[in-house]
Amino acid sequence: MIKRFIRRVLGLPSETTLRVARDRHGLARERISPAAAKVCAVLHDAGFTACVVGGAVRDLLLGITPKDYDIATDARPEQVKPLFRRAIIIGRRFRLVHVMIGAETVEVSTFRSADADTSEKDEHGRVLRDNVFGTQEGDARRRDFTVNAIYYDCATEALIDFHGGLADLKKRVLRVIGDPETRYREDPVRMLRAVRLAAKLGLTLDARTREPIRHMAPLMERVPPARLFDEMLKLLLSGHASACLRQLREVGLHQGLLPLLDVILEQPLGERFVTLALAQTDERVLSGKPVSPAFLFAALLWHEVLAASKARAARGERAIPALEIAMDEVLDTQCAKLAITRRLTATMREVWAMQPRFENRSGNRAYRLLESPRFRMAYDFLALRAASGEVPAELEAWWRAFQSADADSRQAMLLPETGPKKRRRRRRKKRLGADPAPEAA
Repeated sequence: MIKRFIRRVLGLPSETTLRVARDRHGLARERISPAAAKVCAVLHDAGFTACVVGGAVRDLLLGITPKDYDIATDARPEQVKPLFRRAIIIGRRFRLVHVMIGAETVEVSTFRSADADTSEKDEHGRVLRDNVFGTQEGDARRRDFTVNAIYYDCATEALIDFHGGLADLKKRVLRVIGDPETRYREDPVRMLRAVRLAAKLGLTLDARTREPIRHMAPLMERVPPARLFDEMLKLLLSGHASACLRQLREVGLHQGLLPLLDVILEQPLGERFVTLALAQTDERVLSGKPVSPAFLFAALLWHEVLAASKARAARGERAIPALEIAMDEVLDTQCAKLAITRRLTATMREVWAMQPRFENRSGNRAYRLLESPRFRMAYDFLALRAASGEVPAELEAWWRAFQSADADSRQAMLLPETGPKKRRRRRRKKRLGADPAPEAA
């Protein structure tokens, strides 16, 4: 214990630290992005330690191309910035340096301390502030999962593994560093991140990592809504959203994230609709196509909106006002928890409100709908409804043909007016020479 304490104080690696040479792991420097390799080389030439760390190393070892690169170093931000022509210091709670090289931005962070005595926590154990510079070993100890605490030293091409991450990757296991309950109390979002990473990487949650999640799920209520929204967006746009949501349900973490998701998935039509929406989103993400978060959230919440509007219509309310009130109710519930941005909710409302208008295929109403700026997204939503069996396939086929037809064909496709025609109000003609109305006394 004394030896361990001395090593921690002096910043020395522990006796269990594994240093693996390139000939044993096979990860060559050439596989690192040129920008990240250059940042490491410049820092090393200036006399500092610099390693690629986190998701980039993990993904490279799994044969996945990293989206971005993080560098961890013993240099302070004010020492890093002057070494690069295009670099800015960002952050208030903990300063980072963003180094821009070509079109790539590399994030450089200083090793941080994992000393529990220096962190400020709330009454539930959630860390509010713990931004203190430290050693590489401390930096590894404060990371969330073992597979994210592997450092790649660009200078020697060696892997430095403090917590058995390499062995866990080999076993395809995701394991939290330290005591799971303590780490989840420090940051409840780690539970959500565990599910996302396990589903994305095809890893199995370690039993000790998985076990506390169900009874600690209520801690998610204390996460700021904006942060929770960001994490949910990462999960839904990970390319593995279907697997993520299945995993959320299995570990008991879905309640409180999308509180209405259980209700949606209990409905036969709703379950098929959501499953199709997630499958299409995953397919687009994995093929590199753009995805609209507004469309995805609109799909996830649509059947709750539909159920609420039908309940109001059954009580005698008119269909369109009932739909508008239902939209307000559902969005109020979700935005209070997830902080969905106003820009997204505005688009969601447009897509939902346009769905009843697809029933109108006569006269000028069909043309006006076609000219709407959100027509394409609303039509894709209609196609999803048709694929799930919610609306007739014939309705989607008609609109698919109508939007691609020429002017004459469109005119021929229009259905005859079926509703009562609005009566024009006659204007009263003033009689010439008529006496004005008497003024009130």
